[in-house]
Amino acid sequence: FMPASLLATGSERIVSGLFLGTALSISSVKIVAMVVREMNFMRRDLGQIIVSSAIIEDTIGWVIIAITIGIATHGRIELASLAFTLAGVAAFMAFSFTLGRRIVFDAIRWTNDTFRSEYAVVTVILAIMGGMALVTDLIGVHTVLGAFVAGILVGESPILSRHIEGQLRGVITALFMPVFFGVAGLSADLTVLVDPELALLTVALVAIASLGKFGGAFIGAEVAGMSRSEGIAVGCGMNARGSTEVIVASIGLSIGVISHTLFTMIVTMAVITTLAMPPTLRWALGRLPMGEAEKKRLEREEVDQRGFITNLERLLVVVDEGVVGRFAAYLAGVIGAGKPTTVLRTSGESEADPVEAAHLDEIEKGAEQGREAAKEADEEPAHEAPLTRRTHDAPLSAEAVAKEARKGYGMLLIGLGRAVTAKGGFSRRLNEVAGAFEGPLCLVLKPAGVGRQMPRLGPGSGRILVPVNGTANARRGAELALAVASVTGAPVKVLYVARPGRDEPRDTVSHRRREAVLKDIVALADRYGVEIETAIRSRAAAADAIARQAGRNVALIVMGVARRPGEELIFGETTSGVLQRCPCPVMLISDARLRRDDEGREALRSGTGTG
Repeated sequence: FMPASLLATGSERIVSGLFLGTALSISSVKIVAMVVREMNFMRRDLGQIIVSSAIIEDTIGWVIIAITIGIATHGRIELASLAFTLAGVAAFMAFSFTLGRRIVFDAIRWTNDTFRSEYAVVTVILAIMGGMALVTDLIGVHTVLGAFVAGILVGESPILSRHIEGQLRGVITALFMPVFFGVAGLSADLTVLVDPELALLTVALVAIASLGKFGGAFIGAEVAGMSRSEGIAVGCGMNARGSTEVIVASIGLSIGVISHTLFTMIVTMAVITTLAMPPTLRWALGRLPMGEAEKKRLEREEVDQRGFITNLERLLVVVDEGVVGRFAAYLAGVIGAGKPTTVLRTSGESEADPVEAAHLDEIEKGAEQGREAAKEADEEPAHEAPLTRRTHDAPLSAEAVAKEARKGYGMLLIGLGRAVTAKGGFSRRLNEVAGAFEGPLCLVLKPAGVGRQMPRLGPGSGRILVPVNGTANARRGAELALAVASVTGAPVKVLYVARPGRDEPRDTVSHRRREAVLKDIVALADRYGVEIETAIRSRAAAADAIARQAGRNVALIVMGVARRPGEELIFGETTSGVLQRCPCPVMLISDARLRRDDEGREALRSGTGTG
């Protein structure tokens, strides 16, 4: 029923109808996600349904658009050509989300680990995008489908750090988006809307687009068993077209499917629906209450956002062939489940019995236990992540660790035998390895008086003792202990170690601070599904209080500590006292190393450094 004047010269009406119908059904994922996030609904159940629906709809829409463009290039529907296009798209999608996903992941990881250039990964991502766009062009559909699928695969890459993602967004925002919208703006002529007939047709187009989108989403919500209010919110949320519609319209204009007048009408429709969507969605979402189960999930995810272990992106592990190394490898699997992990294995403890690939087996064992624990807790288990092994026959040098660390790791976990001296200090070998890494450290240590056998953590084993004092490092240690306990089932005791002195009244600031710290850790334990025991000790020195508790069926001590400035690895008198006196293994997690170079000092003075 569209007037013939709106058709492009030489185009088939059925092809233009297919293109326009598909274009009207697409939503802008970016606009939907931005509004849902601004409404603090991104983590709500309904917010996730709206955004997920927009993503799935967008993906299907781009496939249909690509096929429609393949039809348009032939000027009419040819069954043989259509069958070839459909088969090509199906094969491309099947390959992309199976073997292609692995190829993209490996390419990004290899580039990140091999090249020292600042923008090497961004270059490879753009090359992947161009290559996949070329493939879709060769099978007879538009390049936009290849670029879109490439974006999905790149976004799923486990090596795509926040730093690299920020660089990529900068290139897109600063270069591609202004150029695209500038070109699109040059193709739009708003003066055509002065014609009353075209203005009425534009209003009709907006009405058809809005009613069709709202009606389809609302009916889908009703069929899915959602409430009437939720259906209205889904319908309002899916109505924004945003930049996606402009992209589709630009493609249609470039291949001669739509005219310049219809292009202007489509762009106008996209602007109006995008402007109308935020207030209507805010109104719809404001009428929805929050259920108890959803409230608990949001509280758990809020704890995750402030966590260290949950936001760890990549793990570097340095272990020898001894019992400490194997125990550290197991803990690395528990902590790093679902995170890319690199293991640097080195020779070391002479009393050990080397077993080929034992460390990889321990890491896999810990990761598998983590996945099983997630299933039991009704959480999504972590996906299997790349595990890289590098073996050094000679003692591992600081240069080798520093070279590997440059590839980008969130934490270094070290498990070396005979790393603790009788006075609670550290061996030269451990100092060298730890000194080569600038980020957070996790040390698995066996004090001099502890036997060869390392603990087997479990429900019937000794407790994990977690000393805390209210600092950020202590909270990080508690989080690490709870992450291990949630997988192994080992009982946990949190010991608040206060400064020596007499017990203070309950209404003092110090006492309230202790209760606030323990309350925060109890909330953290609830997040991990671990029941903990808490206690406060204030009548003895910290090391004495910890040592006294360590003698009461404690299998492992986990402490958050702070590095002291200097070339030597020092964590303070309390840590040295614990390593000197406690009869069980100790796990230390520290903050990032203090920067001592001139550049670091200047950055700290100017307020731009991380410290």
